[in-house]
Amino acid sequence: MDSRVWDNRAWLFVVPVMAFVLFSSLIPMMTVVNYSFQDSMGQNSFFWNGPGWFQNLLDPTTAVGARFQGALLRNFAFSFTVLAIEIPLGIAVALCIPKSGWRVGAVLVAIALPLLIPYNVVGTIWQLFSRTDIGLLGVALGRSGVPFNVTQNAGSAWAVIVLMDVWHWTSMVALLCYAGLKAIPDAYYQAARIDGANRWSVFRNIELPKLRKVLVIAMLLRFMGSFMIYTEPFTVTGGGPGEDTSFLSIDLVKMALGQVDLGNAAAYSLVYNLITLTVCWMFFTYTTHADSKDVA
Repeated sequence: MDSRVWDNRAWLFVVPVMAFVLFSSLIPMMTVVNYSFQDSMGQNSFFWNGPGWFQNLLDPTTAVGARFQGALLRNFAFSFTVLAIEIPLGIAVALCIPKSGWRVGAVLVAIALPLLIPYNVVGTIWQLFSRTDIGLLGVALGRSGVPFNVTQNAGSAWAVIVLMDVWHWTSMVALLCYAGLKAIPDAYYQAARIDGANRWSVFRNIELPKLRKVLVIAMLLRFMGSFMIYTEPFTVTGGGPGEDTSFLSIDLVKMALGQVDLGNAAAYSLVYNLITLTVCWMFFTYTTHADSKDVA
């Protein structure tokens, strides 16, 4: 018989927070679900539409379906591009950070500075930076003969948005990787020195395997952040030129607030949310499976 006394007083602090979170998220979610199955003629007059909005959204031959498919492909392209740059670059930066001494604090503070800047300020900075009349980047590229115009050239707009995201968020990957490197026991490095391993062998056989869990977390956080990005690209390009940088979040806001197409927008947001949750579940499943294999 278990004679231990369980102290559940911690739930007194957790339950109010959970109740508040559920209340603040559940009611808006149910409102969106309501709009996704009904149509409105205004003045709180609704009639049942069933799965019509979802069928419209998932059919690429419709206007809404084509918009959704295009925005989804742009979102995945952007997310995988920034992940392919930020993860290796973050690892490289973390490896260059001093392990001890007074320089550690100064370097960490300098690296973390971009993370302290609000999203709209980041977008404004890069919008001004890329202008062809007063922007340092735009003027420099224009004078060097490089065709560059964020508002008219899709390649320029994508380059600026990717560069902006890399500048803003590589710091987070670097800090996570640095924390993972600091957690590696020194005994591993001592054994590598005894065996005469070179720097590449130490990274490949010691540091990279130990960083696996940290990298999964970094990839999950950065995928979520890049897949739901809105403020920065909207400030820089407004989704243009044309629809070339109109990601899911930007297109959803245009549909819901610009066109007041609430039914399609509600279905759009639910499918958008489902895709995000599915990818997060895949990351979680992979991490859990990898941990179980290590234990075995």
